[in-house]
Formats: sequence, C-alpha cells, structure tokens
Amino acid sequence: MKKSILLLLLFIPLGILAQGQKIAVVNVNAVFEAMPEIDAYETEMSKLTERYESEYKMLQDQYTRKLSDFTAQRDSLTENIRTLRQQEIEDLATKTQNFVSMAQETISNKRQELIAPIQERFQKAIKDVGAENGYAYIFPNDPQFILSANSSAINITDKVKAKLGIK
Repeated sequence: MKKSILLLLLFIPLGILAQGQKIAVVNVNAVFEAMPEIDAYETEMSKLTERYESEYKMLQDQYTRKLSDFTAQRDSLTENIRTLRQQEIEDLATKTQNFVSMAQETISNKRQELIAPIQERFQKAIKDVGAENGYAYIFPNDPQFILSANSSAINITDKVKAKLGIK
C-alpha cells in the first residue's frame, strides 16, 4: 500500500510537467543509416579492420608453421636448440596476443574518432529541430523504449533528416 502511494506521488509530478509540452520521437537508426558520412565511416573502418585481420592472419600462420616444425623436429634437436625454439614460439604467441590487444584498442579509438563528428552533427540537428518546433523532449523511437501506449509524441525523423540534408 505504501509503495503504491509512493509510486503514485512520484509519477504525478511527471504527468503535470508533461501536460502542454510537446514531446517528439526520432528514429535514430533510420537517420544514421541515411547520413552520407556513415558510408565513409563504414568504408574506413572496414579497411582498417581488414589490415589488422591480414596482419593477424600472418602472425597466426607464422606461429602455426613454427609450432608444427618444432613438433616434427623436437626429438632430433639438441636441448639448447629445443629450448631456443620453444622460447621463439612463446615469444611469437606473446607478440600475437599483444598485437590483438593493440589492434582492438586502435580500432576502438578510430571508431570513436570517426563517429564523434557524425554524432555531434546528428545531435545538433535534433536540438535545432526541437528548438525550431518547440519540443520540450525528444526521445529515440526505439521499440525497447516505449513512452506509453497512447503517446501523442510527434515523429520528427523526417524533419531531422531534412535538417541534415537527407532525403
């Protein structure tokens, strides 16, 4: 009972605040996918990823080759040469692991570097459309984010696209 009253008291101010204020939704994915910068972003990220994947494959092939050579020759090698080859294989495994970590970090940093101006441009367009049309709140139009079953929110996806010069 106390919880019901407490919840009611929490939501009453939200209802009062929302009255008379215009609420809008925007389909974030539709706008992002239509932005021309996204194609350039995806192309550059694809090229970068391919370069790192190619280098990783080369390291993996080298590791596999050295390991199989070592396994085939292990019994015929002297103790010193066996130890040296084992160390080479371990060093190559460490080098590969370090490469993977560095590549993931570099790709992540590049992704952030490239997407930041696109996100800023998109957010500016949303703010401009909101200011021009007097919207108090603009929410993403996402099936996982439901305002309410009878929401009278206005879909501004087309206005944001127009602001960005997208058809």
